[in-house]
Amino acid sequence: MNEQELFTLLQRVKNGRINPEQALKKIRLPPVEVLDSARLDHHRVLRTGLPEAIFGENKTVDQLIEILRAMLKRPTVVLATRIEPDKAHQVCAQVAGLHYHKTARLLVGNKGAIPENIGRGTVMVVTAGTSDLPVAEEARLCLTYFGHPVDTLYDAGVAGIHRILAHGEQLQQASALIVVAGMEGALPSVVAGMTPAPVIACPSSIGYGTGAGGFSALLGMLNSCAAGMAVVNIDNGFGAACMAAAINRKQFDPASEEHFLPPEE
Repeated sequence: MNEQELFTLLQRVKNGRINPEQALKKIRLPPVEVLDSARLDHHRVLRTGLPEAIFGENKTVDQLIEILRAMLKRPTVVLATRIEPDKAHQVCAQVAGLHYHKTARLLVGNKGAIPENIGRGTVMVVTAGTSDLPVAEEARLCLTYFGHPVDTLYDAGVAGIHRILAHGEQLQQASALIVVAGMEGALPSVVAGMTPAPVIACPSSIGYGTGAGGFSALLGMLNSCAAGMAVVNIDNGFGAACMAAAINRKQFDPASEEHFLPPEE
């Protein structure tokens, strides 16, 4: 249950479309569902504006199946990150209603529950190179399923600085930007110097030996002199998407929802 759904429920009580007892039954559904392999936080979207997501790395197929089946029963978008193709194939064979994005390693369900009209503007996802696409696509798709408009600019790293400079106007129109880069991690600093919007720098683990699995990019981004830039963890496209969603999300305004009453279930 999100803010809009709770507001609509209270509206229906006010208008006499359902009685308080029925509303109480809906509200008192346990916010935490205890499974054999997890404790699901179904009210996270109400508290934070973002649904709970499954971190799939190192979870077994059986654990994922149990968790996903429980989450798909709720009226929110279901996301499972870091799912390798073989594991995704096994899960999808046993759980209906899932879609797998191979590049992003993302399993998605309940796509019909994507919220609408939630963003203040468009978030832009930028990469230094094509090798950064798995992280960027995780960020882009998560934002899309959170309900935010997204634009992309891929393979625009500083080795050919004209590639990013040619898009200055487009960068300035974004409400927030996620910039993914490996190697020396210079691109987010350049972008942050070209736009007034917040820049979320995401180091990727791409690079040769002294790149140290993304640590060189991470340290370069943390030591940036560009203002208005924050840094998330290495390869953390999901975390970057959550930060961008928090920046871009419109404040829920009950006054603007006064006449919004979707059909009864």
